[in-house]
Amino acid sequence: MRSATRYTYLGPEGTFTEAALRTLPEAATRELVPMVSVPAALDAVRCGEAAAALVPIENSVEGGVTATLDELATGEPLMIYREVLLEIAFALLVRPGTRMADIKTVTGHPVAQPQVRKWLAANLPDAVWESSASNADGARLVREGRYDAAFAGEFAAATYELEPLVTGIHDAENAQTRFVLVGRPARPAARTGADRTSLVMWQRDDHPGALLEYLQEFAVRGVNLMRIESRPTGEGMGRYCFSVDCEGHITDRRVAEALMGLKRTCAEVRFLGSYPRAGVAPGERSDERPGTTDGDFVAAADWLARCQDGRA
Repeated sequence: MRSATRYTYLGPEGTFTEAALRTLPEAATRELVPMVSVPAALDAVRCGEAAAALVPIENSVEGGVTATLDELATGEPLMIYREVLLEIAFALLVRPGTRMADIKTVTGHPVAQPQVRKWLAANLPDAVWESSASNADGARLVREGRYDAAFAGEFAAATYELEPLVTGIHDAENAQTRFVLVGRPARPAARTGADRTSLVMWQRDDHPGALLEYLQEFAVRGVNLMRIESRPTGEGMGRYCFSVDCEGHITDRRVAEALMGLKRTCAEVRFLGSYPRAGVAPGERSDERPGTTDGDFVAAADWLARCQDGRA
């Protein structure tokens, strides 16, 4: 069943992804549907069962969320239309009456483990960690008696009839996770002056300096790279694609020309969207180095045209 008002997200109920989704104003007028995995949330968009999906893409402690990066690089194309930043702190959720001395097994999403590893070693050194599909799913498994405790958002306690034994757990101060709202391909979100452009690029062939050639397409045009990660293509050892975030919007001349350069030199480029950066103050704009503004590109093109017709 197709729905223009349904949003999916990495579930079950009580995940940080749901908390991030509920910060969007339009979430109040959408049907929010939890899914069992990132691929399931995105596939619902691909087949038209949902208008958009919110999924995690990057964590300030652990880096890229590989399930999302790989899913956006493969299959039917999708596009990112906005992002959400959420500060992350965990609670240790237990069944009522559980004490610290009772905890022998703990669970949580794999991305959560590096964010609580030091706390776990200091406070529950003998507890056995086992990963779950999501932090909220870990809470569900604790309620069912499969584990003694789960690391999840404190807000998940009521949903799963658990108690937060300890709150505010994090190894790194100000840890954040970045989430992206993904839909079917259409016109990119409007330019704001403080934007991010995401793409995936594949090497044409493996040779010395290949990655440097791709990076130079950004560098010579003054485009700031915000993230680059290599991901295996599954076609054999040493075969990689590169997931990239850069500062700017596809309608910025410097970004557009960099993408055209990549299209000429890469085996394939998948455009994943240009969208407003989260956490940017109203009115704040990206820095533009001298020679990289749209006006500079227009002036250079005008100069070249005058040279070509003898008016230089």
